[in-house]
Amino acid sequence: MTTGVRRRMGVEERRQQLIGVALELFSHRSPDEVSIDEIAAAAGISRPLVYHYFPGKQSLYEAALRRAADELAGRFLEPPEGPLGARLLRVMGRFFDFVDDHGPGFSALMRGGPAVGSSRANALIDEVRQAAYEQILAHLRIETPSARLQLVVRSWVSLAESTALIWLDGRRIPRGELELQLVHDFAALCAVSAAYDEEMAGVLLRILADEPAEGPFGDLVGRLMSLAPAVAAVPAQRLR
Repeated sequence: MTTGVRRRMGVEERRQQLIGVALELFSHRSPDEVSIDEIAAAAGISRPLVYHYFPGKQSLYEAALRRAADELAGRFLEPPEGPLGARLLRVMGRFFDFVDDHGPGFSALMRGGPAVGSSRANALIDEVRQAAYEQILAHLRIETPSARLQLVVRSWVSLAESTALIWLDGRRIPRGELELQLVHDFAALCAVSAAYDEEMAGVLLRILADEPAEGPFGDLVGRLMSLAPAVAAVPAQRLR
């Protein structure tokens, strides 16, 4: 008969295990509600041993935050091929996969959780936003964006973040609808900015030139055109 022997982990391997365990627990409950004792029990080690690898819950939380931030930033990576609308829709699908799988952890990541006020935690959150911003510019093939384009992209990244946080509170709108709506929101932000700026108008025209009628942006145009008769009738009704 053979008996199982627990393999001794190296320092870095144990640290990574504890980060993974913490992330799993944070995915189901707010980090504020998860104790070091629970993390130790889930990892199969003693509480003092957790403190051997991390000086406190804050340092373990920030290490878990680092891994979550890297994973979330990676969700915005997308090969720069094909129509932009379809690319953004795939990005939103992966983004909401993360949000769906790590609800409390995502909320903690974006709201600060127990690390509110921590400069390191705030820097990690900013890294995620910056990575998303840079990826969108890469999709647009623009290295030096105008002030208006910067505003559009950063506004859209913030909108995606806030939309996901609101959606987590009850999930009252079908996820797929929100993913498509956010892609439409990007086009709408570009269109509004294009109405004020010739350079943004050029960006918008380049985007739409490559979009198929059945794509997300074509879908938005179709939806808006179906509303046009009703919108046009509003001034006439007011004159009666």
